[in-house]
Amino acid sequence: MAGSGMKSLAKDTAIYGLSSILGRLFNWFLVPLHMYVFINPVEFGKISYMYGYTALLFILLTYGLETGFFRFMNKKDENAEMVYSTSLISLAFTSGLFILFCFIFIKPIAGWMEYTDHPDHILMMAIIVALDAFMCIPYAYLRYQKRPIRFVSIRLAFIFLNIFFNVFFLAICPYIHTHAPSTIDWFYNPSYGIGYVFLANLISTFIVLLLFLSQFRKFKFGFDIHLLKRILIYSFPLLILGIAGVINQAVAQLIYPHIFGDNLDEAYKQLGIYSACLKLTVVISMFTQAFRYAYEPFIFAKNKENNSDTKAYSEATKYFIIFALVVFLAVVYFIELLRHIGRFSNYMVGLDILPPAMMGEIFFGIYFNLSIWYKLTDKTQYGAAFSILGCIITVAINIIFVPMVGYIASAWATFFCNLIIMTISYFFGQKYYPIKYDLKSFAFYLVLASILYFAGMYLTIANEYLKYIYRLVLLIIFVLIIIKKDLPLSQIPYLNKFINKNN
Repeated sequence: MAGSGMKSLAKDTAIYGLSSILGRLFNWFLVPLHMYVFINPVEFGKISYMYGYTALLFILLTYGLETGFFRFMNKKDENAEMVYSTSLISLAFTSGLFILFCFIFIKPIAGWMEYTDHPDHILMMAIIVALDAFMCIPYAYLRYQKRPIRFVSIRLAFIFLNIFFNVFFLAICPYIHTHAPSTIDWFYNPSYGIGYVFLANLISTFIVLLLFLSQFRKFKFGFDIHLLKRILIYSFPLLILGIAGVINQAVAQLIYPHIFGDNLDEAYKQLGIYSACLKLTVVISMFTQAFRYAYEPFIFAKNKENNSDTKAYSEATKYFIIFALVVFLAVVYFIELLRHIGRFSNYMVGLDILPPAMMGEIFFGIYFNLSIWYKLTDKTQYGAAFSILGCIITVAINIIFVPMVGYIASAWATFFCNLIIMTISYFFGQKYYPIKYDLKSFAFYLVLASILYFAGMYLTIANEYLKYIYRLVLLIIFVLIIIKKDLPLSQIPYLNKFINKNN
């Protein structure tokens, strides 16, 4: 039974993990579409600004209830149906109240957000985030029922619908309007611009809500106020953590229009360039996320098997650093090719953010690896403290330096924030759960990657083809050193079969 349980866990983890990564990848394809359609970074900045607020509002409107839902659904002395129903009704009430509040006070909200031109954009995003918050419990219920296929199908359905409606409104409709305007004049207005990005999201969200109706019809509804109070008491600390985490990730999206004074166009322009270029770090983000899905179940299983064997944790961290640095060099070496796409030129001026932003992501990945000490010792309060500290550092650097030097300060804020919490976590970890990390190898690869980065980026080669060939050679050298030192081909699955045959 135990083996069966682990196989089930591994299978579900693979499904959830793969779907999440694929979802982020497919969603990323909207970035070049938006950059191509909205040549002016100001428009992209407004989109980014709106989605920054929806990320924060989602945390506020779910108020940690998803994790609380799982905790109480799995308590033996709780009625699972009542937990589900109470959680669902609570979120339905608060989400509905939020939508009503936004409709009544839309003008002062738009004024406070410095977004008075199109308050309808705010209303659409308010409805979207409220529905998303409400649907987090139906999604969680599918996970509770161990129905990963259904869960993933609905998630991917939303992503494909959103992509379809974006392409329809931003690419197909303009083409039809140019050649046969009378056919779509009744619903399409070419001057509505970025509003169609929000409309596409709204339509997709409503369709996904309809997919959950069958789940609602089969359920007996009830409400227990005392149960809800206990769930909220449990969930409140998670809400604080969630807020700190979102602010840390989306601080630029949240504050730019408020720190450039009256120059809103400059604020949105800077935000548009920064957000578009930051999206290019998705390769590192996806790699880190994939690693997290595989690593977290691994460390808990390993800890259960042998609490004293920590070598595997050190090895896992080393290989994360190695492969993350390979991805880093590959991206920074060749991302400049995008400069040759004319319609992207207004955005590509911000490519300088990539090195510090990507290294910041790598530091966060290392921090995640190091964080096993407080997870295995149940000292998660330290994780909360590190998140809040990181949030304070990021916000402070952005507020102080962005008005002085522009969006590059946001990239360096990510770099220094994650470097600091990574370092602090390491020293605390050595105190409470000592692990002998291979610091010499970590330092060797970080220094080597730094040398190759500067050698590849700062040696002037006039011929474009020779420049990229030279960088490719440097990347191959890095990979060969890795193979020679830490990753012999004879130990790699599948490849070792061919090597053994030749020997």
